[in-house]
Amino acid sequence: MKKINIFIIIIFFLIPKSFAQENIEFNTWKNNFKKIALKNNISEKTFNMVMSNARFLPKVIEYDRYQPEFYEDTKTYISKRTSKKKIIKGLNYYSKNINLINNVEKKFEIEKEFLLALMGIETNFGTYVGKMDIISSLSTLSFDKRRSEFFTNELLTILKLVESNKIDYQTLYGSWAGAFGFFQFMPTTIKNYAIDYNDDKYIDLKNSEDAFASAANYLSKIGWKKNSPCFYKIKLNEKIPAKYLNSSARKLKNKKKINYFQKFIDSDLSSFNKNLKVAIITPDKDIVENPDILNPAYIVFDNYEIILQWNRSLRFALAVCTLKDEIRNEL
Repeated sequence: MKKINIFIIIIFFLIPKSFAQENIEFNTWKNNFKKIALKNNISEKTFNMVMSNARFLPKVIEYDRYQPEFYEDTKTYISKRTSKKKIIKGLNYYSKNINLINNVEKKFEIEKEFLLALMGIETNFGTYVGKMDIISSLSTLSFDKRRSEFFTNELLTILKLVESNKIDYQTLYGSWAGAFGFFQFMPTTIKNYAIDYNDDKYIDLKNSEDAFASAANYLSKIGWKKNSPCFYKIKLNEKIPAKYLNSSARKLKNKKKINYFQKFIDSDLSSFNKNLKVAIITPDKDIVENPDILNPAYIVFDNYEIILQWNRSLRFALAVCTLKDEIRNEL
Protein backbone atom coordinates (compact mmCIF):
# COMPACT_ATOMS: atom_id res chain seq x y z
CA MET A 1 0.00 0.00 0.00
CA LYS A 2 2.87 2.34 0.90
CA LYS A 3 4.49 1.78 -2.50
CA ILE A 4 1.20 2.57 -4.25
CA ASN A 5 0.85 5.82 -2.28
CA ILE A 6 4.39 6.86 -3.21
CA PHE A 7 3.64 6.10 -6.88
CA ILE A 8 0.47 8.24 -6.78
CA ILE A 9 2.39 11.13 -5.21
CA ILE A 10 5.06 10.92 -7.91
CA ILE A 11 2.43 10.95 -10.68
CA PHE A 12 0.63 13.85 -8.98
CA PHE A 13 3.77 15.98 -9.14
CA LEU A 14 4.94 14.90 -12.59
CA ILE A 15 1.68 15.52 -14.53
CA PRO A 16 1.10 19.15 -13.43
CA LYS A 17 4.74 19.89 -14.18
CA SER A 18 4.27 18.56 -17.71
CA PHE A 19 1.22 20.73 -18.32
CA ALA A 20 2.90 23.73 -16.77
CA GLN A 21 5.97 23.28 -18.97
CA GLU A 22 3.78 22.92 -22.04
CA ASN A 23 1.98 26.17 -21.25
CA ILE A 24 5.25 28.01 -20.62
CA GLU A 25 6.57 26.87 -24.01
CA PHE A 26 3.27 27.77 -25.69
CA ASN A 27 3.34 31.28 -24.21
CA THR A 28 6.92 31.68 -25.44
CA TRP A 29 5.76 30.58 -28.89
CA LYS A 30 2.88 33.09 -28.77
CA ASN A 31 5.27 35.94 -27.96
CA ASN A 32 7.51 34.94 -30.87
CA PHE A 33 4.52 34.50 -33.17
CA LYS A 34 3.37 38.04 -32.33
CA LYS A 35 6.59 39.37 -33.84
CA ILE A 36 5.94 37.36 -37.01
CA ALA A 37 2.34 38.59 -37.18
CA LEU A 38 3.32 42.24 -36.82
CA LYS A 39 5.90 41.83 -39.60
CA ASN A 40 3.07 40.44 -41.75
CA ASN A 41 1.01 43.63 -41.41
CA ILE A 42 -1.18 42.44 -38.55
CA SER A 43 -1.81 45.36 -36.20
CA GLU A 44 -1.05 44.95 -32.52
CA LYS A 45 -4.69 45.82 -31.80
CA THR A 46 -5.96 42.94 -33.98
CA PHE A 47 -3.38 40.51 -32.63
CA ASN A 48 -4.21 41.25 -29.01
CA MET A 49 -7.95 41.12 -29.66
CA VAL A 50 -7.88 37.77 -31.51
CA MET A 51 -5.01 36.00 -29.77
CA SER A 52 -5.55 37.07 -26.15
CA ASN A 53 -7.55 33.93 -25.34
CA ALA A 54 -5.60 31.52 -27.55
CA ARG A 55 -4.51 28.55 -25.51
CA PHE A 56 -2.77 25.22 -25.99
CA LEU A 57 -5.29 22.42 -26.65
CA PRO A 58 -3.81 18.95 -25.93
CA LYS A 59 -6.87 17.31 -27.55
CA VAL A 60 -5.96 18.87 -30.90
CA ILE A 61 -2.57 17.15 -30.80
CA GLU A 62 -4.31 13.86 -29.99
CA TYR A 63 -6.65 14.24 -32.97
CA ASP A 64 -3.73 15.15 -35.24
CA ARG A 65 -1.75 12.09 -34.17
CA TYR A 66 -4.63 9.61 -34.20
CA GLN A 67 -4.21 7.42 -37.26
CA PRO A 68 -6.04 4.10 -36.93
CA GLU A 69 -4.37 1.28 -38.80
CA PHE A 70 -7.50 0.09 -40.61
CA TYR A 71 -10.82 1.65 -41.50
CA GLU A 72 -14.22 0.38 -42.58
CA ASP A 73 -14.51 -0.88 -46.14
CA THR A 74 -15.64 1.43 -48.97
CA LYS A 75 -19.13 -0.02 -49.21
CA THR A 76 -19.76 0.62 -45.50
CA TYR A 77 -18.17 4.07 -45.65
CA ILE A 78 -20.38 5.18 -48.54
CA SER A 79 -23.61 3.62 -47.24
CA LYS A 80 -23.24 5.40 -43.88
CA ARG A 81 -22.90 8.76 -45.59
CA THR A 82 -25.60 8.35 -48.22
CA SER A 83 -28.43 6.93 -46.14
CA LYS A 84 -32.09 7.53 -46.86
CA LYS A 85 -32.24 9.71 -43.76
CA LYS A 86 -29.48 11.94 -45.12
CA ILE A 87 -31.18 12.19 -48.52
CA ILE A 88 -34.45 13.27 -46.89
CA LYS A 89 -32.62 15.83 -44.78
CA GLY A 90 -30.98 17.22 -47.91
CA LEU A 91 -34.32 17.50 -49.72
CA ASN A 92 -35.83 19.31 -46.73
CA TYR A 93 -32.91 21.71 -46.62
CA TYR A 94 -33.30 22.38 -50.35
CA SER A 95 -37.04 23.06 -50.03
CA LYS A 96 -36.33 25.70 -47.35
CA ASN A 97 -33.58 27.36 -49.40
CA ILE A 98 -34.82 26.67 -52.94
CA ASN A 99 -34.46 30.18 -54.38
CA LEU A 100 -30.97 30.69 -52.98
CA ILE A 101 -29.66 27.32 -54.15
CA ASN A 102 -31.22 27.60 -57.61
CA ASN A 103 -29.77 31.09 -58.07
CA VAL A 104 -26.32 29.94 -56.96
CA GLU A 105 -26.49 26.99 -59.37
CA LYS A 106 -27.39 29.30 -62.25
CA LYS A 107 -24.73 31.91 -61.43
CA PHE A 108 -21.79 29.55 -60.86
CA GLU A 109 -22.79 26.55 -63.05
CA ILE A 110 -22.48 24.08 -60.16
CA GLU A 111 -25.27 21.51 -59.75
CA LYS A 112 -27.49 22.09 -56.73
CA GLU A 113 -27.45 18.38 -55.87
CA PHE A 114 -23.64 18.46 -55.80
CA LEU A 115 -23.58 21.43 -53.40
CA LEU A 116 -26.16 19.73 -51.20
CA ALA A 117 -24.14 16.51 -51.20
CA LEU A 118 -20.96 18.30 -50.15
CA MET A 119 -22.73 20.13 -47.36
CA GLY A 120 -24.46 16.95 -46.26
CA ILE A 121 -21.25 14.99 -45.91
CA GLU A 122 -19.12 17.82 -44.53
CA THR A 123 -21.49 19.07 -41.80
CA ASN A 124 -24.77 17.12 -42.05
CA PHE A 125 -26.46 20.16 -43.60
CA GLY A 126 -25.03 22.62 -41.13
CA THR A 127 -25.98 20.72 -37.98
CA TYR A 128 -22.41 19.73 -37.14
CA VAL A 129 -19.91 22.47 -37.92
CA GLY A 130 -17.60 21.79 -34.96
CA LYS A 131 -17.27 23.53 -31.61
CA MET A 132 -13.52 23.93 -31.27
CA ASP A 133 -12.03 27.39 -30.82
CA ILE A 134 -10.37 27.74 -34.23
CA ILE A 135 -7.85 30.34 -33.09
CA SER A 136 -6.65 28.04 -30.30
CA SER A 137 -6.65 25.01 -32.63
CA LEU A 138 -4.55 26.76 -35.27
CA SER A 139 -2.26 28.18 -32.59
CA THR A 140 -1.76 24.71 -31.09
CA LEU A 141 -0.93 23.19 -34.48
CA SER A 142 1.35 26.11 -35.34
CA PHE A 143 3.15 25.67 -32.01
CA ASP A 144 3.47 21.93 -32.64
CA LYS A 145 6.47 21.07 -34.82
CA ARG A 146 4.89 18.37 -37.01
CA ARG A 147 3.15 20.71 -39.49
CA SER A 148 4.07 24.07 -38.04
CA GLU A 149 4.74 25.87 -41.33
CA PHE A 150 1.37 24.98 -42.82
CA PHE A 151 -0.66 25.96 -39.75
CA THR A 152 1.36 29.12 -39.10
CA ASN A 153 0.37 30.26 -42.58
CA GLU A 154 -3.28 29.38 -41.88
CA LEU A 155 -3.20 31.31 -38.60
CA LEU A 156 -1.63 34.37 -40.25
CA THR A 157 -4.28 34.19 -42.96
CA ILE A 158 -7.16 34.18 -40.48
CA LEU A 159 -5.60 37.16 -38.67
CA LYS A 160 -5.34 39.05 -41.97
CA LEU A 161 -9.01 38.32 -42.70
CA VAL A 162 -9.96 39.77 -39.32
CA GLU A 163 -7.63 42.73 -39.89
CA SER A 164 -9.40 43.55 -43.16
CA ASN A 165 -12.84 43.20 -41.52
CA LYS A 166 -13.85 40.32 -43.79
CA ILE A 167 -14.72 37.93 -40.99
CA ASP A 168 -15.83 38.27 -37.38
CA TYR A 169 -13.30 36.47 -35.18
CA GLN A 170 -15.97 35.88 -32.51
CA THR A 171 -17.73 33.40 -34.84
CA LEU A 172 -14.63 31.25 -35.36
CA TYR A 173 -15.61 27.89 -33.92
CA GLY A 174 -15.23 24.79 -36.06
CA SER A 175 -13.15 21.66 -36.54
CA TRP A 176 -10.06 20.70 -34.54
CA ALA A 177 -7.91 21.39 -37.64
CA GLY A 178 -9.25 24.92 -38.17
CA ALA A 179 -11.94 24.29 -40.80
CA PHE A 180 -14.95 26.59 -40.58
CA GLY A 181 -18.57 26.83 -41.67
CA PHE A 182 -21.15 24.73 -43.50
CA PHE A 183 -18.57 23.54 -46.06
CA GLN A 184 -15.55 23.45 -43.74
CA PHE A 185 -13.24 26.02 -45.36
CA MET A 186 -9.69 26.44 -44.12
CA PRO A 187 -8.48 30.05 -43.77
CA THR A 188 -6.59 30.12 -47.08
CA THR A 189 -9.68 28.76 -48.84
CA ILE A 190 -11.75 31.52 -47.23
CA LYS A 191 -9.21 34.08 -48.43
CA ASN A 192 -9.08 32.77 -52.00
CA TYR A 193 -12.67 31.76 -52.68
CA ALA A 194 -15.17 32.90 -50.04
CA ILE A 195 -17.79 35.51 -51.00
CA ASP A 196 -19.91 38.02 -49.13
CA TYR A 197 -22.90 36.97 -51.24
CA ASN A 198 -25.55 38.81 -49.21
CA ASP A 199 -23.52 42.07 -49.06
CA ASP A 200 -23.66 42.45 -45.28
CA LYS A 201 -19.94 43.39 -45.22
CA TYR A 202 -18.86 40.11 -43.60
CA ILE A 203 -18.11 36.65 -44.92
CA ASP A 204 -20.14 34.31 -42.73
CA LEU A 205 -19.77 30.69 -43.79
CA LYS A 206 -22.37 29.64 -41.21
CA ASN A 207 -24.88 31.64 -43.22
CA SER A 208 -26.49 29.73 -46.11
CA GLU A 209 -26.13 32.62 -48.58
CA ASP A 210 -22.42 33.18 -48.13
CA ALA A 211 -21.73 29.46 -47.63
CA PHE A 212 -23.39 28.16 -50.80
CA ALA A 213 -22.05 30.94 -53.02
CA SER A 214 -18.53 30.50 -51.61
CA ALA A 215 -18.58 26.72 -52.16
CA ALA A 216 -19.88 27.17 -55.70
CA ASN A 217 -17.28 29.85 -56.45
CA TYR A 218 -14.52 27.58 -55.17
CA LEU A 219 -15.66 24.62 -57.26
CA SER A 220 -16.07 26.78 -60.35
CA LYS A 221 -12.60 28.28 -59.99
CA ILE A 222 -10.88 24.90 -59.60
CA GLY A 223 -12.54 23.49 -62.70
CA TRP A 224 -15.71 21.54 -61.89
CA LYS A 225 -17.61 20.71 -65.10
CA LYS A 226 -21.39 20.73 -64.70
CA ASN A 227 -23.19 17.54 -65.73
CA SER A 228 -19.95 15.66 -66.40
CA PRO A 229 -19.33 12.18 -64.92
CA CYS A 230 -17.59 11.60 -61.61
CA PHE A 231 -16.98 7.85 -61.30
CA TYR A 232 -18.22 4.51 -62.61
CA LYS A 233 -18.00 1.22 -60.74
CA ILE A 234 -16.30 -1.52 -62.73
CA LYS A 235 -15.35 -5.18 -62.53
CA LEU A 236 -11.65 -5.75 -63.18
CA ASN A 237 -10.19 -8.93 -64.57
CA GLU A 238 -6.91 -10.54 -63.55
CA LYS A 239 -5.06 -9.10 -66.56
CA ILE A 240 -4.88 -5.59 -65.10
CA PRO A 241 -1.27 -4.59 -64.29
CA ALA A 242 -0.85 -3.43 -60.70
CA LYS A 243 0.62 -0.10 -61.80
CA TYR A 244 -2.83 1.06 -62.99
CA LEU A 245 -4.46 0.54 -59.59
CA ASN A 246 -4.52 3.78 -57.59
CA SER A 247 -5.02 3.51 -53.84
CA SER A 248 -3.67 6.92 -52.84
CA ALA A 249 -5.58 10.18 -53.22
CA ARG A 250 -2.42 12.28 -53.38
CA LYS A 251 -2.03 11.92 -57.13
CA LEU A 252 -3.81 9.60 -59.53
CA LYS A 253 -1.25 7.94 -61.78
CA ASN A 254 -1.24 6.15 -65.13
CA LYS A 255 -4.34 7.75 -66.61
CA LYS A 256 -5.35 6.35 -69.99
CA LYS A 257 -8.21 6.61 -72.45
CA ILE A 258 -11.21 4.44 -71.54
CA ASN A 259 -10.72 2.55 -74.76
CA TYR A 260 -7.26 1.44 -73.59
CA PHE A 261 -8.57 0.05 -70.30
CA GLN A 262 -11.45 -1.93 -71.84
CA LYS A 263 -9.37 -5.11 -72.14
CA PHE A 264 -8.89 -5.13 -68.36
CA ILE A 265 -12.52 -4.38 -67.48
CA ASP A 266 -15.41 -6.85 -67.57
CA SER A 267 -17.98 -4.04 -67.58
CA ASP A 268 -19.84 -2.24 -70.35
CA LEU A 269 -18.23 1.14 -71.00
CA SER A 270 -19.98 1.86 -74.31
CA SER A 271 -21.97 4.78 -72.88
CA PHE A 272 -18.78 6.80 -72.34
CA ASN A 273 -16.70 8.66 -74.89
CA LYS A 274 -13.92 6.18 -75.64
CA ASN A 275 -11.34 9.00 -75.78
CA LEU A 276 -11.99 10.24 -72.23
CA LYS A 277 -8.89 9.92 -70.06
CA VAL A 278 -9.57 8.18 -66.77
CA ALA A 279 -7.79 6.58 -63.85
CA ILE A 280 -8.64 3.37 -62.00
CA ILE A 281 -8.94 3.39 -58.21
CA THR A 282 -9.13 0.51 -55.74
CA PRO A 283 -9.89 2.37 -52.49
CA ASP A 284 -9.88 -0.58 -50.07
CA LYS A 285 -6.19 -1.34 -50.64
CA ASP A 286 -4.04 -0.04 -47.76
CA ILE A 287 -7.21 0.93 -45.86
CA VAL A 288 -9.01 -2.33 -45.11
CA GLU A 289 -7.41 -5.34 -43.47
CA ASN A 290 -6.94 -8.24 -45.92
CA PRO A 291 -8.63 -6.45 -48.86
CA ASP A 292 -9.70 -7.94 -52.18
CA ILE A 293 -7.12 -6.18 -54.37
CA LEU A 294 -9.39 -5.90 -57.43
CA ASN A 295 -12.69 -5.17 -55.71
CA PRO A 296 -14.22 -2.67 -55.36
CA ALA A 297 -12.81 -0.78 -58.34
CA TYR A 298 -13.87 2.35 -60.16
CA ILE A 299 -12.90 4.39 -63.17
CA VAL A 300 -12.79 8.07 -62.19
CA PHE A 301 -13.07 11.18 -64.33
CA ASP A 302 -11.86 14.79 -64.16
CA ASN A 303 -14.67 15.89 -61.83
CA TYR A 304 -13.66 13.23 -59.34
CA GLU A 305 -10.17 14.72 -59.20
CA ILE A 306 -11.69 18.15 -58.54
CA ILE A 307 -13.24 16.73 -55.37
CA LEU A 308 -9.83 15.39 -54.38
CA GLN A 309 -8.60 19.00 -54.37
CA TRP A 310 -11.37 19.70 -51.85
CA ASN A 311 -10.59 16.64 -49.70
CA ARG A 312 -7.75 14.20 -50.36
CA SER A 313 -9.75 11.04 -49.76
CA LEU A 314 -10.73 8.51 -52.42
CA ARG A 315 -13.75 7.41 -50.43
CA PHE A 316 -14.90 10.93 -49.54
CA ALA A 317 -15.11 11.73 -53.26
CA LEU A 318 -17.02 8.51 -53.96
CA ALA A 319 -19.48 9.27 -51.15
CA VAL A 320 -20.08 12.85 -52.34
CA CYS A 321 -20.75 11.74 -55.91
CA THR A 322 -23.03 8.94 -54.72
CA LEU A 323 -25.06 11.28 -52.50
CA LYS A 324 -25.18 13.79 -55.36
CA ASP A 325 -26.76 11.19 -57.65
CA GLU A 326 -29.20 10.03 -54.97
CA ILE A 327 -30.40 13.58 -54.29
CA ARG A 328 -30.69 14.31 -58.01
CA ASN A 329 -32.88 11.22 -58.47
CA GLU A 330 -35.28 12.58 -55.85
CA LEU A 331 -35.46 16.19 -57.07
